[in-house]
Amino acid sequence: MEKSNQPHVIVLPYPSQGHINPLLQFAKRLAAKGVRATLATTTNTMQSVHTSAVAVEPISDGFDDAGFAEAGKEGDYLSSIREHGSKSLARLLDNHKAAGFPVSCVIYDAFFPWALDVARRHGALGAAFFTNSATVCAIFSHIHSGALTLPVNVEDEPLVLPGLPPLNSCDVPTFIRNPQSYPAYLAMKLSQFSNLEKADFVFANTFHQLERQEAESVEKQWPAKLVGPMLPSAYLDGRIEGDKGYGASLWKPLSEQCSAWLSTKAQESVIYISFGSMVSVSSKQMEEMAWALTSTNSDFLWVVRETERDKLPPGFTESVKGKGLIVSWCNQLETLAHPAIGCFVTHCGWNSTLEGLALGVPMVALPQWSDQVTDAKFIEEIWGVGVRAKEDKSGVAGREELLYCLKEVMEERGHKLRSNARKWRKLAMEATDQGGSSDNAINQFVMKLKVATAVEN
Repeated sequence: MEKSNQPHVIVLPYPSQGHINPLLQFAKRLAAKGVRATLATTTNTMQSVHTSAVAVEPISDGFDDAGFAEAGKEGDYLSSIREHGSKSLARLLDNHKAAGFPVSCVIYDAFFPWALDVARRHGALGAAFFTNSATVCAIFSHIHSGALTLPVNVEDEPLVLPGLPPLNSCDVPTFIRNPQSYPAYLAMKLSQFSNLEKADFVFANTFHQLERQEAESVEKQWPAKLVGPMLPSAYLDGRIEGDKGYGASLWKPLSEQCSAWLSTKAQESVIYISFGSMVSVSSKQMEEMAWALTSTNSDFLWVVRETERDKLPPGFTESVKGKGLIVSWCNQLETLAHPAIGCFVTHCGWNSTLEGLALGVPMVALPQWSDQVTDAKFIEEIWGVGVRAKEDKSGVAGREELLYCLKEVMEERGHKLRSNARKWRKLAMEATDQGGSSDNAINQFVMKLKVATAVEN
């Protein structure tokens, strides 16, 4: 069978919401530029992906019925997805070659360095895609190179690394301050660099204007092309027709209910609170947040997953009717883009951070673990788009502290923070638009794929 002259990529994300979304969005960007794109995701998450822009095919993680929930332990799941994912990715590559659409490149989540070996064995190029900030990637790169050893002790003085601002203890990723807290995830973070020097391409979901210095500081160890922010085109450059959502949601959003409620509120009058798809907030922290929201002068929309509902104070939901809307999930992009939103209270996951920046919404940073603490520092001190809630000795941001932060964003410093947020929104739009830094980086990749495909044929 004659081979197709069209470059073909398989995009392989780690099977969680925060990883599927940016990699799926990258696949859509490539498809809009003439590349045949196939998203390969686990059988369990495949049913949650709905997009006509790219093909979607299953790979196995060894737990096809319930995914991670079936595995139970992080280490068991990661071992299983490596074993079963390698085999099913290999079959997928073979099947596409037999059908006349050989894969030019496997773009794999950097959590899956084993995918590079599979790609190479099948004659395809390999591209690692990092879903964290360039800053966080730079920190882990220094650990991998041996320039930084674990555990990182920054109690006495700040951590100073080339190209990065000084990082105090509260700014350093929790995994490296306390390596024993989540050993399986720490091992996965470090494995991202295990064979990176062999990858043909390295990409990161950030953009030049946002983290140029941080990325350039480790470009010899981490030669990443900055292609973000990976948000649907409708919220940035508008060049992909109909691209209004990611196309993947592991939860059913309540868009209509949220939109209808927001439409009754004044411009920039509503506080939006969401801690993402994975973070579990303590009952005490939920109680303190509830009190602060009750005490503020602003209305609020709070996303509380069903598994977290029992942490709300008794009678709270009924007591705030009219002032507050509490939902189990909503379309975050639509919500942040709504003119009624004046503040975003976030756990500072990288996707949520990018969405807040790209939509121009000032933030209250309430990081919980991992890399979120580093993102929070940049939100407040480097990009100037928010304030960070300070925790007490028990690791909880108290009600008075939260109320202070909410008032700072909604009232006292609102004008300055919103002005900075609008600046970053403009820069994010410029990066993704035609001729922007991220768009140019993607175009260069597509050109190299076309050349490689032509040579192969």
